[in-house]
Amino acid sequence: MFFLYLNWRYVISEKRKHDSGPRVNKEITAQEIRLIGDDGTQYGIMKTSEAYSMALEKELDLVEVSPSAVPPVVKLIDYGKFKYEVQKKANEAKKKQVVVQIKEIQFRPNIEKHDLDVKIKRIEGFIKDGDKVRLVMQFKGREIAYKDAGMEKFNKIIETLIEGGAFVESNPYFLGTRIMAIVMPQKKK
Repeated sequence: MFFLYLNWRYVISEKRKHDSGPRVNKEITAQEIRLIGDDGTQYGIMKTSEAYSMALEKELDLVEVSPSAVPPVVKLIDYGKFKYEVQKKANEAKKKQVVVQIKEIQFRPNIEKHDLDVKIKRIEGFIKDGDKVRLVMQFKGREIAYKDAGMEKFNKIIETLIEGGAFVESNPYFLGTRIMAIVMPQKKK
């Protein structure tokens, strides 16, 4: 007995992704378009084939600027140069973007004075750099019986940081066996 196994393959048409950029030249599917020249002149509504032949004559590309308009607005421009300008603007915006990181400093309730001074200097350095700092006091074992003393020490640390120019974003709170707070640089006016 002979069995015929067929391998069915479904051919899926390649759909354009929305974030892949505007449609260019032959990808424009509208029959009629509103054409704008490379120097800003309005050519008006015309057939896509006529606009494409005009683009070939001028050695430029048809780029769909507003696909949702009726009819779609298309511009005659050099697509390579257009993509370069868009990438350049994106890089400029990225340079101006400010990224604030949250640093975390942990200490125990029975920390010695010198160790605490070192950690406070480190926190002040982070704040001068413009970063937020999460302060965490961890209680272990029987230390949890002295929550009040730990909270007093934590508040003294925060007061020291406020004197150094910090601003308390979230006040100290207990979370299980930890006291936590977030400090950040003063907002510039």
